[in-house]
Amino acid sequence: MNLSLLSDFYEFAMSNGFFKSGYKNKIVYFDMYYRSVPDNASYAIIAGLEQVVEYFENLKFDDSDIDFLRSKSIFDEEYLSYLRNFKFECDVWAMPEGTVAFPDEPLITVRGPIVQAQMVETMILLTINHQSMIATKANRIVYAAEGRGVTEFGSRRAQGYTGANLGARAAYIGGCNGSANTLAEKLYGVPALGTMAHSWVQLFDSEYEAFRVYAECYPDNCLLLVDTYDTLKEGVPNAIRVFDEVVVPAGFRPKGIRIDSGDIAYLSKKARKMLDDAGYEDVKIMASNSLDEFVIQNILMQGAKVDAFGVGERLITSKSSPVFGGVYKLTAVEDKEGNIIPKIKISENVTKITTPGFKQVYRLYDRQSNKAIADVVTLHNEKIDDSKDYEIFHPVFTWKRRKIKNFIARPLLVKIYDKGKLIYDLPGIEEIRSYVKEEFDTLWEEVRRLNNPQEYIVDLSQDLWETKEKLLDKYGKNLRRE
Repeated sequence: MNLSLLSDFYEFAMSNGFFKSGYKNKIVYFDMYYRSVPDNASYAIIAGLEQVVEYFENLKFDDSDIDFLRSKSIFDEEYLSYLRNFKFECDVWAMPEGTVAFPDEPLITVRGPIVQAQMVETMILLTINHQSMIATKANRIVYAAEGRGVTEFGSRRAQGYTGANLGARAAYIGGCNGSANTLAEKLYGVPALGTMAHSWVQLFDSEYEAFRVYAECYPDNCLLLVDTYDTLKEGVPNAIRVFDEVVVPAGFRPKGIRIDSGDIAYLSKKARKMLDDAGYEDVKIMASNSLDEFVIQNILMQGAKVDAFGVGERLITSKSSPVFGGVYKLTAVEDKEGNIIPKIKISENVTKITTPGFKQVYRLYDRQSNKAIADVVTLHNEKIDDSKDYEIFHPVFTWKRRKIKNFIARPLLVKIYDKGKLIYDLPGIEEIRSYVKEEFDTLWEEVRRLNNPQEYIVDLSQDLWETKEKLLDKYGKNLRRE
């Protein structure tokens, strides 16, 4: 599908206006960033860059697109001719997929002609917003599971097939061990996992017969759904009987049982004892049924004997906090001599005041523990010298200062496109998953916790802070209280 017209209409209207008024080649800088973390967490896992690259690589307008735009009767023919011969010419910097990121940090920076840089806003936002939201939710759920496997089960309740496919990809990046979505494995290499539904059990005259037939089909991978009728009085006993009569005699060990309803903590503890008493200490118990990180945390605190989780609608839709809230804002322009002129948006809502300029983000790590200490947003040409002590300060409460010693500084934004040419090797999905784990391991437990996490430090460099203050002083006079 050609997604080139998947853009807010005002982006085409503005681009046409820039074109007609002589600004089409004006070089500008846009930042994509987010303002707050879903679920009141402290961090997000960034995902979706591969799909942004696919969009850039296929950005073109065919005759049907041009005819459609012409039918709107507002576009200049010279502009339509430009679109017909469109060639992407922007520079792009981005945080690699899987990066742990924090509010108000540039995730993607686009530099290029305003007529192009404005046009790509919607696709960048919808792609990064969606997958980052799901990857972050998945990461929190996996964290709550405390090492137990988590499978994404939500395809049937995703917002459309794209949400199901890309949601499965993002969930795998975030740490899930696979997905129920078969197509996700073909498209993205996400392991497709699954055994049976209640309909299998209901089809047969008895639960025992249903289990027996299934075990005969799959003796080497027998995991039985035990809650269709009565989990403890029928489901688990029937499963044990089939394990004894079919699976073990065939030379295999049963894989497990799944509980999909009821009091998971109570049922899993009772089922565990029944399995152990029958000699199946190695058989796993999987739980599903409207789970998320908070439910999982609670049932484990109650001593639930669950070895793996299947998480559906609350993951694939990030039900408890379904909006990531990334924005795309103009932060600088270039004059005729190529000088970068920072730009700012000011609002009475201070969270909507932008940070101006062409920027880089540095993460500072403690050399001994390799834990992340703080992030510093700098002007792009600044370098943080980690051979020397470095002072950070709160960008609002500037008296809050700290001197960082014995640290490593790592820039987070990587150049992806140079004048429209892709210069970045996209990593495979397994590499991205490993990077997420490495990144997550650098966070202190206080930052990772699910409830009331410690706020991670994100400061501005002295030069960037002064740049912002000058623009606030210039344009923000009307916001000052008498």
